Amino acid sequence: MKHPLYFSLLALFLMASCNKNDDDHNNNQYLPNVAFDTGTLINTNLPQFNALNFPNNPVAINNAAYGINGIVVMNTGSGFTAFELSDPNHALQTCSKLNLEGIIVSCLCDDGNAYDVLTGQGQEGTTGPYGLRPYFVEVSGNIIRVYNN
Repeated sequence: MKHPLYFSLLALFLMASCNKNDDDHNNNQYLPNVAFDTGTLINTNLPQFNALNFPNNPVAINNAAYGINGIVVMNTGSGFTAFELSDPNHALQTCSKLNLEGIIVSCLCDDGNAYDVLTGQGQEGTTGPYGLRPYFVEVSGNIIRVYNN
């Protein structure tokens, strides 16, 4: 085996360069990284969250205690997604808070950015390099926990 020290050093370098905080969403200049946890708030037995029992029925939680301007949660049919309700391509301002319409969230700023809550990607015509900021999701029975550390 040639150069075992070389391969060991290379493997060590690669492992050291990996970081849990390397997620793209942490590098967005417009959105601060905030820690939150919905805990048991999202219970699909409750009427306001019952739509999450069925695919493609997102629910917005417009509460700044969860995320920056709130979160949107959606049952994709194979799991759940959760995203920030702030336009990732604008500095935070009143118009950059996203509004849910069907499975699209859009901002009220002049450029009219819009994003798909299934994928988090911008719709055609959306300006800026960022997709929606994703959050972590865990499901336990009827409870959907959304959090960011």
